[in-house]
Amino acid sequence: MISIKTLALYTLLASGATMILGNVTAQAVTKGIKNVVLVHGAFADGSSWSKVVKLLQAKGYHVIAVQNPLTSLNDDVAATKRAIAQMDGPVLLVGHSYAGMVISEAGKDPKVAGLVYVAALVPEEGQSSNDVNAAMPTTGVEKEFRQSADGFLYLSEKAINESFAQDASPDQRNIINATQVAWAASGTLDKVYSPAWTTKPSWIIIAKRDGMINPDLQRYKSKVIKATSLELDSDHVPMVTDPKKVGAFIMEAAQGVAL
Repeated sequence: MISIKTLALYTLLASGATMILGNVTAQAVTKGIKNVVLVHGAFADGSSWSKVVKLLQAKGYHVIAVQNPLTSLNDDVAATKRAIAQMDGPVLLVGHSYAGMVISEAGKDPKVAGLVYVAALVPEEGQSSNDVNAAMPTTGVEKEFRQSADGFLYLSEKAINESFAQDASPDQRNIINATQVAWAASGTLDKVYSPAWTTKPSWIIIAKRDGMINPDLQRYKSKVIKATSLELDSDHVPMVTDPKKVGAFIMEAAQGVAL
């Protein structure tokens, strides 16, 4: 049964009224999906979406940036599904980099109405992250992966500066390096079956100067899943270095999903 509070919110949204979200005054979303869940990839955390969160909130979207533990695909999917469960209504699920694997699994949740892949790995049936990357020559960045004694991968400072976030300012790169979350090496072997994109509409942002995931692989996967695509002249983290275009594309996807 819908509460009086929820009915009032729906009425407010339908009227196009102005809402207050924290300290941000935002125009209410009047069509399409109003809930967006943003999922970070390997070597990152939810703060990588901070600029996009602000842009989406300013337009009235309800946004959650997931904090993935990066301990296994199952653990990351569970964290993402907890965020989806918090949302009141249909969700647009957005994944960056390795999170393309996560949203391809978590996106099977019935509340998810569409998927947006950002410079991401897109698995086909039964593929792991390693399988996806094996389809084409890599960028060579794996030479800069470092592994801890307990089996977690992290990036060298050189990789962050030259392959991961080369378009970012020195201060931004320093923050990315300081806040990176190590990724369980075993997670590169976790496979996805019946990926969500086979039954739900998808969008892809292709990063043309990506030093982590081969841009040609991103283009190939876009064709495989018949996604609506956007190419940006960007490094691997366009949500950090080109947030306005990323935010606009996410909003276009949110408005384009048939509910």
